[in-house]
Amino acid sequence: MKLLLLGSRGQLGSDLVRAAAREDGFCVQGLDRSALDVRNAEKLRAALAEHSFDALVNCTSYHNTDEAESNAGLALSVNAHAVAVMAECCRRKRARFVHVSTDYVFGGLPAKRPLTEDAPTAPLNIYGLSKSYGETLLRQSGADALVLRVASLFGAAGAQSKGGNFVESMIRLGKERGALRVVADQHMSPTSSADAAAMLLGLLRKDAPPGIYHAVNSGQASWFEFAGEILSRAGVAVELSAISSGEYPTAARRPAYSVLCNAKLAAILGPPRPWQHALNDYLRARVAPC
Repeated sequence: MKLLLLGSRGQLGSDLVRAAAREDGFCVQGLDRSALDVRNAEKLRAALAEHSFDALVNCTSYHNTDEAESNAGLALSVNAHAVAVMAECCRRKRARFVHVSTDYVFGGLPAKRPLTEDAPTAPLNIYGLSKSYGETLLRQSGADALVLRVASLFGAAGAQSKGGNFVESMIRLGKERGALRVVADQHMSPTSSADAAAMLLGLLRKDAPPGIYHAVNSGQASWFEFAGEILSRAGVAVELSAISSGEYPTAARRPAYSVLCNAKLAAILGPPRPWQHALNDYLRARVAPC
């Protein structure tokens, strides 16, 4: 299967390239930001028209959540309007489209149990709104599409716009400061980008029906609980304190609960492993010693 991968140097994209190289049956051509600016609709159409592929995988995203609050036009351009162009091109080529979305499409409605794919979306911030709109435009396109919602990714490449990922930030700041205060009233699904990449390829290999899938590791945590596991397993001695969201104000509001239910994906691929197991593997694979 020939895959054209947009965002090949990002956190998920780079893990997808590595995962595909280890599996038979996938040939990946990657295009990064320097090769293709997805904000330019005409150039995007032209670039996709000249490439041959069985599936287009979109790992591009404007995902700096706080910056997006003052850059709504850019967020909508990358996370929604470009997605509509990609979907149109895939429909014309009769190619499969795999689009990566986020748990931040949720948050505005109260929830106490893991959210399923058909739960009503209610984003709290511009980033989540732009991703939700992208899902809507994709659904209206008629393309043969898989939407993979991921959450709280940690991977070897880090999130480029954020200068790393939460795991690396906790380890670095823990060593530098010796004491950390972390929000304890926001709950989510910590997810290894390597595992999410394997889930994506698995759905393609199984020719999964079109629709939305929650591609996350099993289990849930608050950011405080996640930080505690990271620091403990990395062997970093830190005085860790739990705080409320109100004590750590940010430009964008975050969901209090955006834990995703992965049962739909599990029915096809088997249950994803717990995030704690994925975190152990991530820490063992780090180049720098913990």
